[in-house]
Amino acid sequence: MIRSTLTADGTGVRVAIRDHITAPLLDDLAITYAEGTEPLDRLLFAHAAAVLALDYVACSEDAPEYERAMRAAEADATREALLDALPVEHQLDPLLSADEAVTFAARLTKFAAHIRHTNPKPRPLARLAARILPTTNRSTTK
Repeated sequence: MIRSTLTADGTGVRVAIRDHITAPLLDDLAITYAEGTEPLDRLLFAHAAAVLALDYVACSEDAPEYERAMRAAEADATREALLDALPVEHQLDPLLSADEAVTFAARLTKFAAHIRHTNPKPRPLARLAARILPTTNRSTTK
């Protein structure tokens, strides 16, 4: 089951998926890469090149929009190819039983309530927005 915990500062809820999704995925990728499968090597390099090209045009002020779209499509295509090469169990979303879903929702609600009730002060950004944004007087009528 996916666990949820409060962050160390108590201002957020962390949903721990690393142990269930990221770690096994990284393990399988490392093993496959270490086995030296040629197609995966080429696919990883192609994806890295596509992501770097997308990053370059995304940061470039004079890159045309069609080039950004082309680079994004290339990165999406290589990412999809890599995902298709993964074992099936890593391609599926976590599936919770009814009891696990209720337990997960209850824990999230409990943590959210704790955060809301222990941090009643508005955050600095909210206070700044309240000063900047005009307030409307709801008591006045036309």
